[in-house]
Amino acid sequence: MAFVSASSLRAGETIIFNGEPYRLTNVMHLTPGNLRAMVQTKMKHVKTGVNAEHRFRSDDKVEKAHMEQQEVEFLYQQAEEYVFMNTESYEQITFDKETLGDNVYYLLPNVKLQLDMFDGSPVGISPPMTMEFTITETAPHMKGATASNSPKPATLETGLVVTVPSFVETGEKIRIDTRENKYIERAK
Repeated sequence: MAFVSASSLRAGETIIFNGEPYRLTNVMHLTPGNLRAMVQTKMKHVKTGVNAEHRFRSDDKVEKAHMEQQEVEFLYQQAEEYVFMNTESYEQITFDKETLGDNVYYLLPNVKLQLDMFDGSPVGISPPMTMEFTITETAPHMKGATASNSPKPATLETGLVVTVPSFVETGEKIRIDTRENKYIERAK
């Protein structure tokens, strides 16, 4: 059994809640005034599809569901459905946007991902730890700004917004950490 801090939960992950497997569909970190930080989650039961909500304290330990994994390749998006192909059996698997959660931001054509299986049924995907994306929009570089004191938001080709150093420009390829949606470096 693997336990993680509630503050590290992300939409798209599968956890064991009240002894049952749930896929997180929405995760919001709250820090109200003088109160302790908390994590508000919306989740969907993996087998029954029943929706649930729960508020964890940020220091609560949450059990991650043990997943069997298979390699899949993202093929295409059709309306609100995302189609993947198992690289060994060539079987196609389809997920909707709600099931994938934040993982939709890591879907580029022909990218290899891990298909998460729970009790023999596909429940979602896991992206690689690092991926490369092209920046489609960001503010221009300001003369005199240094990398350490003026980060700026950048929109990537999939719609994901990450914070980058001021010297990074539109059109550049960057590498990001998919676990935290953080800029690592420029890609070569």
